[in-house]
Amino acid sequence: MEILVTGGAGFIGSHTCLELIKANYKIIVVDNLSNSSTESLQRVEELTNGQITFYECDLLDRKSLVEVFEHHEIKAVIHFAGLKAVGESVSIPLHYYHNNITGTLVLCDVMQQFEVKKLVFSSSATVYGIPEQVPINERFPLSATNPYGRTKLMIEEILRDLVTSDPEWSIALLRYFNPIGAHESGMIGESPNGIPNNLMPYITQVAVGRLGNLNIYGSDYPTSDGTGVRDYIHVVDLALGHLKALEKVLLTTGVDAYNLGTGKGHTVLEMVETFEKVSKKRIPYNIVERRPGDVAMCYADPSKAKKELGWIATRGIEEMCKDSWRWQSNNPNGYKNHTYSSESGIQFRLISRKH
Repeated sequence: MEILVTGGAGFIGSHTCLELIKANYKIIVVDNLSNSSTESLQRVEELTNGQITFYECDLLDRKSLVEVFEHHEIKAVIHFAGLKAVGESVSIPLHYYHNNITGTLVLCDVMQQFEVKKLVFSSSATVYGIPEQVPINERFPLSATNPYGRTKLMIEEILRDLVTSDPEWSIALLRYFNPIGAHESGMIGESPNGIPNNLMPYITQVAVGRLGNLNIYGSDYPTSDGTGVRDYIHVVDLALGHLKALEKVLLTTGVDAYNLGTGKGHTVLEMVETFEKVSKKRIPYNIVERRPGDVAMCYADPSKAKKELGWIATRGIEEMCKDSWRWQSNNPNGYKNHTYSSESGIQFRLISRKH
């Protein structure tokens, strides 16, 4: 069975491709490589002894996407592709709205053209805005505090409208909390461009000497140590959540949302201390002012995913920190300037240009 993975060369996408191959799915990846590398897919092939067919393709290029569908018997799509930096989205909102929303519209239109109506969508806990209480369940009111979050919220509404218009569609909306960690092999992990936006890659880059120190935003929150509490989930657990969601959409119709988190909150300082413990590296940090829009506590109620998808996160924060450090210490510069090459070799497929 052929599954199309958009944005499959990225952090979460590559880990999901690995788990899909292990589950005997045939993988087609489209990615424009704006914030990813085919190196991740080469390593997935090496780890699985599998093969990935890859197209360098932007979802905004409808003609190219049509040609991908013409070449394959695609049964379902897992949709990761999109811009994802909250701060950047505030600076260039039109770019985010155009890329994330228009790209999804093009994808769904092409899927509809080819009668492919099974979709797993990469959403985000940012659709909850500033929650009034925790844990957060899927019935909470939805809002967003930045353009990135609003693109996810708008896409969720678009996909709900799509199912209303055509009940043959089956869509899972997966609302991630804070993905960290890496594959236990240390061969694939998070390799952000520029200064990391998220806590764990920032910590690991300090540990490996690429950054001088960590900034912690606020120490006066009403939490156990004054720093913000978040729900950190291992990226492999997250990838397995996509497999469970895929199994469901292949067998059902309709649309539903699921939180993918551990249901446990940890403070920033707790994560720093745990990382120092497992890595034996000191992480110097500065306490700076709170960021606008940050909340004191944010963690999931994941019981719906357990009940309806049969999924639960099993990896704790020590394992998350160990795997993050193993990845970064083995790959101090991420995928950049790395000489690793796969023996099996990705099938790089070029889009034919018809004039």
